[in-house]
Amino acid sequence: MTIGERLKEERERLALSQTALAAIGGVGKTTQINYEKGLRNPDSAYLTAVAEQGVDLLYVLKGSRSVDSSSGGEVNGLDGGSHNDTLLMGGDLCPIHLYDIEAAAGDGRSLEAEEVETTIYFPGEQLAAQGLDPAHVVGVKVRGDSMDGTLADGDWVLVDRSQREPKPEGVFLLLVHGERRIKRVQRVAGGAWLLISDNDHYQPELIKPEDMKDVAILGRCEIRIGRIT
Repeated sequence: MTIGERLKEERERLALSQTALAAIGGVGKTTQINYEKGLRNPDSAYLTAVAEQGVDLLYVLKGSRSVDSSSGGEVNGLDGGSHNDTLLMGGDLCPIHLYDIEAAAGDGRSLEAEEVETTIYFPGEQLAAQGLDPAHVVGVKVRGDSMDGTLADGDWVLVDRSQREPKPEGVFLLLVHGERRIKRVQRVAGGAWLLISDNDHYQPELIKPEDMKDVAILGRCEIRIGRIT
């Protein structure tokens, strides 16, 4: 079976119409039809959205169930981190865990200590083309409107945890006083940092050198996954 045929089978398993699954995935019905006919391949934003509604991505992409559905287990393996990461789907696709940073506990805990909200799969060569090593990439959900104009509430962002220095300047996942935030970081004279919200309703926050002990860069935000508005 092709990816399109397995996608159709998953849609029918969930008792969804083409229109309904298309809406969940943020595409039109014609695009959904083309996916199922194999005329187009779904992108990561679509796959992330439909996975949250119960579509088994492992099955759609490789034909193997995450968990045997006949056993009564969770079919799509999105059960808070119990997914077996050794299932790399032939070695071509890499699992990227997605975390809700608002739900995360903070206080210096690593993301790995938090609950995985879902897992998506990316072709390793596509990540490599973006200069990303899958071993250092996680996804986090954007919360709030402070980064409006760049990132919207509910978007997902792929974060490269190997990039923990604000050079070059950019958008970073930070731990600030035990709270995880996504901000634009700019270095200023004297070794201080400005934490900038792209929504101009929020004022920049100055982090003085003597306060750096309360701030840590957890990774650089590299790729946005979200709906087109």
